[in-house]
Amino acid sequence: MSDGAILVTGGSGEIGAAICTRAAADGYEVINLDRAPPRQGSPGRWVQVDLSDVEMTQKVMRREAAAAQVLRLVHCAGTVRPASLDATTAEDFDAVIALNLRSAVLCTQAVAPGMRRAQFGRIVSISSRASLGKELRTAYSASKAALHGMTRTWALELAKDGITVNAVAPGSIETKLFRDANPPGDPRTAAIISAIPVGRIGMPDDVAQAVSFFLDRRSGFVTGQVMYVCGGLTVGLSR
Repeated sequence: MSDGAILVTGGSGEIGAAICTRAAADGYEVINLDRAPPRQGSPGRWVQVDLSDVEMTQKVMRREAAAAQVLRLVHCAGTVRPASLDATTAEDFDAVIALNLRSAVLCTQAVAPGMRRAQFGRIVSISSRASLGKELRTAYSASKAALHGMTRTWALELAKDGITVNAVAPGSIETKLFRDANPPGDPRTAAIISAIPVGRIGMPDDVAQAVSFFLDRRSGFVTGQVMYVCGGLTVGLSR
């Protein structure tokens, strides 16, 4: 039985694709909002949109919210633009905030009225362990830390309407981005993995599993939380 539609921003990336695949397996109608097309065979419907464009995002979101009963929203779209403090430009900072943070506001504003009418909704933002601080991540870590603040604020504002709002903060995940920065066989890659208490790198499906928990109707007593999917690295840093 259908339980409404789920809208996933950035659903064409590796983590986003895993979330879309899991959502389809969980029985949701999947709508993927992304600038790039999904890989062949990906579930759901792809809607091409540049989420850093305010007017385009609002137009697409109005249309999608009117066409489907969107009861679940996952904010996965994002960009990094790594740079030191001194090398971070105003352009880089604005670009990261526009995609990682502002698009989440615009998309949530569009679907919240329908969730309120249904007296049910699930909103999940994909954050990052970098929200706790990471070198060369001035703009990125700021955007992800801000997502945590919005998550808690929205959780308070929307709780009375049966809407939960949570965040998932991945650590090192096996993606092309990670492989490009950390080649297999490189001693630095081995050092990263050896520092993870569970002894392995994370997979996109690990993130999708956490998201699936927050999206479930049975998770209605959990809101305003940040779940770190990091293999224990977040707590292991104190060792």
